[in-house]
Amino acid sequence: MPKDYYQILGVKREASIEEIKKAFRKLAHEHHPDKHGGSDGKFKEINEAYQVLSNAAKRQRYDQFGAGFEQPGAAASGGYQWQDFYGNAGFGTARGANFDFGDLGDLFGDLFGAGAPGGRRRGGGRRGPDLQFVTAIDFSESVFGVEKTLRFEKHILCSRCQGKGAEPGAKEVNCATCKGSGQVEQMQQTFLGAMRTVATCPTCNGEGRTVSQTCTKCRGRGSEPGVKELKVHIPAGVDNGQTIQLRGEGEPGVKGGTAGDLLLTIQTRPDKRFSRDGYDLHTRKDISVSLATLGGNTIINTLDGDVKLKIPAGTQSGKMFKLEGKGVPHLRGKGRGDILVIIHVKTPEKLSRKQREAIRLLEPDSGEELDTSNWF
Repeated sequence: MPKDYYQILGVKREASIEEIKKAFRKLAHEHHPDKHGGSDGKFKEINEAYQVLSNAAKRQRYDQFGAGFEQPGAAASGGYQWQDFYGNAGFGTARGANFDFGDLGDLFGDLFGAGAPGGRRRGGGRRGPDLQFVTAIDFSESVFGVEKTLRFEKHILCSRCQGKGAEPGAKEVNCATCKGSGQVEQMQQTFLGAMRTVATCPTCNGEGRTVSQTCTKCRGRGSEPGVKELKVHIPAGVDNGQTIQLRGEGEPGVKGGTAGDLLLTIQTRPDKRFSRDGYDLHTRKDISVSLATLGGNTIINTLDGDVKLKIPAGTQSGKMFKLEGKGVPHLRGKGRGDILVIIHVKTPEKLSRKQREAIRLLEPDSGEELDTSNWF
């Protein structure tokens, strides 16, 4: 089935070039193969669609003939590699067709903060993957905050090479493949003809340097399996399902690269007394008919202790009262939410004859007929 480049980028057929660029950048961020969860195949597909739709002439031919307008040996034989669109200024044209690499250059800078594919700077390693962890806390701990000690398995810096990936005493030398540049030139056939591209050196992974002997313990990775014990402060006001990002506590980087992050998701155990709505708490209070009728005070249990709530005479079941500032502290900022108390007037099930007569006297003559057969 022919590819629908508009559908791949998620834009309409009449989309402007700016809309196409915006869609491409968003999807490329999501699916870049060097990002966690990225997809090399999806990224190639996005690039292929962008290279056609961002070029007025190719877009016109595509709109007229569909995806089959390419010459043999182009996208149909494997498409573009993401490396094809990054390199020095020496290969910006082929067969007279001009390519604008500005968007892709900006994209790589946004993704990795560096000018080379794969998230590396010259002489640096690859960033470590992020870790995801779930921890359960009590309801009151989510309201007031708590400090937890987490213990989990992860890679830690290699105790032998201290993350360098080289055997102690080993010497660093220029990479024999790229001669120290960190990049190698490749020739690739495209529908525009042969294109000279620059890619990351597969031997040194773009570092330009290799070692005479890799670490015998971690085999050059710079890390080894281990157990991490970490004290984490969970802030007051955190809600169920929220995620806390702990920078640098994920997997260590490769060969001295920066560590990933630990993404800590909070699961809050339910509380029998309260339900939470944002920063407010809801609770139910059962009161007697006499208290609802005559008025008085009742005790409400809060997370700060017991407080008195005044019940006006004639309070109806379902009436809501607010205890200001007794709810959940604001996660970012000052102040607290409220406790909303829903009143439920509890109707007695068993009454004496005297009690029944007293209640009957409270009722106005409304034409209702009461069942008095069980009064005696």
